[in-house]
Amino acid sequence: MRKGRLIVIEGLDGSGKATQAKLLTEALKAAGVNVRAVSFPDYQSDSSALVKMYLAGEFGKKPEDVNAYAASSFYAVDRYASYKRDWGAIYENGGTIVADRYATSNAVHQCSKLPRDEWDEYLDWLFRYEYDLLGIPAPDLVIYLRVDPDVSQRLMRARYHGDEAKRDIHERDLDYQRRSREAAEYCAKRFGWRDVACARDGEMRSIEDIHAEVMDIVKSL
Repeated sequence: MRKGRLIVIEGLDGSGKATQAKLLTEALKAAGVNVRAVSFPDYQSDSSALVKMYLAGEFGKKPEDVNAYAASSFYAVDRYASYKRDWGAIYENGGTIVADRYATSNAVHQCSKLPRDEWDEYLDWLFRYEYDLLGIPAPDLVIYLRVDPDVSQRLMRARYHGDEAKRDIHERDLDYQRRSREAAEYCAKRFGWRDVACARDGEMRSIEDIHAEVMDIVKSL
């Protein structure tokens, strides 16, 4: 039996990835597709322990306190465990996987810790490590939800009702978010991710409007 398809919803914090992944999964189910939704990090699994420690600031209070390669390994091993224990069999038997974040999130968030002239070397290492050496599947489609960091920060403040203590070390650092935006746009162009502009004139488009565009892209797959 042919292997399935892997669709990744990618974007910065506060871009609406979880919402759009949920709506896409529901739409595919309604169309009769054998689909499984997954989300990374897998906070319900012990495999995310190092990720949770990192984001809580136990290895340093700034994202840069853990280098790009070490942090990438935390997330990659969590994905490997999820693939082996949860959704790998579904994918291998022809099912469709909708992922809220994936190895592409390492590309976005860890590139931003490195000088620009080291990005290509890191990205070549990253995808060889996750897809070739660890053996998790590469995506068939990556949809990048593009949101200006100022807009996403406003949405996150509303999400946490202004309680900064609830935000992790990535979410609190606006400069880091801006660098991640630059990295995301670079990766989107280099790897052919499908770009969805989620805001107009400093305001988010409606959830339904964004979902309709996502569905149009998925139908082309």
